[in-house]
Amino acid sequence: MRRWTCATPASSSRRWTPTSSPAASTTSRRRCCRRRCRRRWRRSRRFCPEARNLLVIPETGARCSFYLDNLATLARIFTQAGLNVRFGTLDTAVTAPTELPMANGASLTVEPLVRRRGRLTLKGFDPCTILLNNDLAAGTPPQLMGLHEQYLLPPLHAGWTVRRKSRHFRTYEEVAKRFAKLLGMDPWLITPMSASVDLRGPQGLAALQAAADAQLAKVRRKYKEYGINEKPFVIVKSDVGSYGRGVMTVRDAKDIEALAAQLPENLGEEALVQEGVPTHERVHQAVAEPVVYTMDRYVVGGYYRVHAGRGIDENLKAPGASYVPLAFAESPHLPRPGEKPGASAPNRFYMYGVIGRLAMLAASYELEATDPQAEV
Repeated sequence: MRRWTCATPASSSRRWTPTSSPAASTTSRRRCCRRRCRRRWRRSRRFCPEARNLLVIPETGARCSFYLDNLATLARIFTQAGLNVRFGTLDTAVTAPTELPMANGASLTVEPLVRRRGRLTLKGFDPCTILLNNDLAAGTPPQLMGLHEQYLLPPLHAGWTVRRKSRHFRTYEEVAKRFAKLLGMDPWLITPMSASVDLRGPQGLAALQAAADAQLAKVRRKYKEYGINEKPFVIVKSDVGSYGRGVMTVRDAKDIEALAAQLPENLGEEALVQEGVPTHERVHQAVAEPVVYTMDRYVVGGYYRVHAGRGIDENLKAPGASYVPLAFAESPHLPRPGEKPGASAPNRFYMYGVIGRLAMLAASYELEATDPQAEV
C-alpha cells in the first residue's frame, strides 16, 4: 500500500501551540460535555426508561455469508454489552420471522418491521434504539421517517439518498491537511486526490475526460516529486452508493471514449474521478486491501479484502472476493517515543488505524454539515 509512513526529517521539531489557555479550554469542554450528557440522558429516559432493546436493520436481500457473519458478530458484541438484539428487515416480502443460514451452520433470524405511530417495532419487541446497517442506496423508506421517539443510528442523512463520496473526500482532505500540518508532512501522503463530475447533458463525457486528464497530470507531478516509478491511473466511479455501480480503471483520458456506452448505466448522473492507489499487499499471493473497523473514535479491528483474480490497480470489491482478519493483535510494534523516524520497525497496522480515525472524524464533520435539523 502506498505512502502511509510519515517521512518527517529528524531535524524538524514542530509543536502545536494552543491559542487559548489549556486549563480554560479544558474547563469549557467539560461544562459543554456535562450539559450535552444531561440532555441526552433526559431524552433517553423520556423515550425509553430502561434502554435495553436494540433493533438492527440490515441490507435488504443480502444473503452473502460474510455479511451474515458480520451481523452475527455485531449481535454478539451488543448482547455482551447487556442489550437485547433482534433484526428487522425493510424487505416487504418477509411477512414472518425468517431464518437465514450461515456458513458455520448457525442461522440468523430477520423479522418484518411493524410501524406504530412514531415508533418502529417488531412483534413483541419495542426497541429504544435502531441501528441502521443499511446504506439506503435505494432511497429512504417511509417506515424510517418521523421516528421522533427512538434513536436512529446513524441518522437518515448518512444514507446515499443525501450523502456523496465527493463531499466526504473534501471533508477528509481538510482533516488530513490539518493533521499533516501538525506533523510537518505532505498531506498527499495520506490523501488521494479526487474531483466530482456532473454527467448530465451533452458535455458530460467531455467533462469526465477533462477531469481524468487533470487528475492524471497531478499524479504524474507527485510521482516525479517522490521518485515513484509507476504509471499513474485514476478510478472512475459513481458519486452515489456502491453496490451495482461500475468502478473503472483509467490510465489515459482517451480510453473513456471507448467506455462511453457503459457510463450512464454504471455511474448514474454523478461521477467521482479519484487518484488510484496501487494495492501492493498480498495474502496467499492474491492482491489484498485493508478495511478498518471503528466504533465511535476507537479502532476495534479490521480485515483484508482479497481477490485472486484482480490486479493491483483494480477494484477488489467484486464477486470472487474473500476476507481475512487484519493482524492487529499480532502486531505489537508501536512507534517508539523519542526514536528517530525509521529507527523502529514500521507498523502499517498502526497507520491503518490512524487513517481510519481521520476518516471517522471527517465523516462526523460531514454529517454535521448535512444535518437537516442542525441548530443555527
